[in-house]
Amino acid sequence: MKKHSLISILLFSMFLILACSDDSTSPIEDDDDGLPTGTLGTVTDIDGNEYQTIKIGKQWWMTENLRVTRYRNADSIRHVPDDNEWTTLTEGGYSIYDHHGANIITYGLLYNGYAAQDSRNIAPDGWRVATDDDWKELEVFLGIPESELNDNQWRGTNEGDKIKESGTLHWVAPNANATNEYGFTAQPNGFRSSLNANFIGLAHQAYFWTSSVYNNGSDIYGWARGLHRDHTEISRVYYNNNNGFGVRCIKD
Repeated sequence: MKKHSLISILLFSMFLILACSDDSTSPIEDDDDGLPTGTLGTVTDIDGNEYQTIKIGKQWWMTENLRVTRYRNADSIRHVPDDNEWTTLTEGGYSIYDHHGANIITYGLLYNGYAAQDSRNIAPDGWRVATDDDWKELEVFLGIPESELNDNQWRGTNEGDKIKESGTLHWVAPNANATNEYGFTAQPNGFRSSLNANFIGLAHQAYFWTSSVYNNGSDIYGWARGLHRDHTEISRVYYNNNNGFGVRCIKD
């Protein structure tokens, strides 16, 4: 009897070990590709511009501002240097900060909200202009409490500094708290005003359109994100679509 009991105990123990092993190796359904945060890649737009990309949490982001001049279907995005035309445009358009071509490589193009929201898509194939919700997912990863995500204006504590480019090559001094610890590399691209078409804030502020709209019942605006030299947080505000901001894209 003792021999039979010992055999039974051994068999039962083996069953438990195998059962635990099966559980620990079961696949977990997830939309993540399994690559760690900080993994680098590249993507190319329809104009042939190549952008560095980086994995942050479960998202793939461009680390550079978009500079494409055509929609994904090859239609041209309207280049609008004229001030009056810029403030009255009701379709997608872009401009170059101070009309200086040298600014394109560092800061990308400044698109109006209509271009960011256009269904023809200004993002490369397999990518999209980041939505308001895409930004919220990034912000949660950075540390902004979920209770603050839908607030307007500045939210969080130091999450903006975590995605600002560090140093003073592009941001005005001191920029001491910027760490860029996840490689997002937000640069101070400034913006073009919807009021008078002036160019404002280069080296001091960064603005990014989302593709998400806000409808107050009479007008349609675009949600955007902002960073500032004097703020460590990330702002969330809806703006007139005739403002010119940068665009960051995210992988579908």
